[in-house]
Amino acid sequence: MTKIDLSNRTAVVTGGASGIGKATAMLLAQHGANVSIGDYRLDPANDDSFRELGIHQQECDVRDVKAIADLVDGAVERTGRLDILVNNAGIGMVKQIGDVSEDDWDNCLDTNLKAAFFGCKAAIPHMKDGGAIVNTASNAGLLPRAHDPVYSISKMSLVALTKSLALCHAGDRIRINCVCPGPVGDTGMINADLDKAPDREAEAKKFISASPLAAAYDRMIAPQEVAESILYLVSDASVMVTGTAIAIDGGKSLGVPAK
Repeated sequence: MTKIDLSNRTAVVTGGASGIGKATAMLLAQHGANVSIGDYRLDPANDDSFRELGIHQQECDVRDVKAIADLVDGAVERTGRLDILVNNAGIGMVKQIGDVSEDDWDNCLDTNLKAAFFGCKAAIPHMKDGGAIVNTASNAGLLPRAHDPVYSISKMSLVALTKSLALCHAGDRIRINCVCPGPVGDTGMINADLDKAPDREAEAKKFISASPLAAAYDRMIAPQEVAESILYLVSDASVMVTGTAIAIDGGKSLGVPAK
């Protein structure tokens, strides 16, 4: 078994202040990586644990192309290299087409798709000796969902972007993959949905019941479980893996579960 050692590697994680991004940043740092995170809102509660792991924090609105480039360039300036990029920042949008404004569309697509594209654009020139990029998509990137069509469009497009860029840059030894999680507890997106629900516990049960394995375990997926898959995808253990979309959704994207 390949021991995962990321010593002397530099990683950038967007949306790294909470949820999957935070779990990923901490896990990469625990395996030796020099980690920089960017987030729209940094959380002071992370300061002590991030400092202990040497994680650099920077405010970054991923809808701003310059902010993404500054995040990537800053990591390179501090360490002299870039090996790993995790395009994790994202937002949800539960609206039907008649309720979607142009601003809604722009906000969702800019955050979930445009940011990943320009994150890759900023990172790839620095990956002179190869590298690994992971995009956080969703099970909505694997199959359409009736309740959030714009979100589904953004995540399906992100899966396509992943595959296209993986083909483009295989010759550069840059591996580009994506993870497709859901439902993941203790994330900003899920917590926002639960907080809006009239019955938080009942709403949580709806998320759990939609995923056959989550239902079997009677819990949501943990951010750490998604982070473990990202760790694999950025490590030497996956040196021949590119263009994949790994479903970490408890079987939600498989089809209609047994009753």
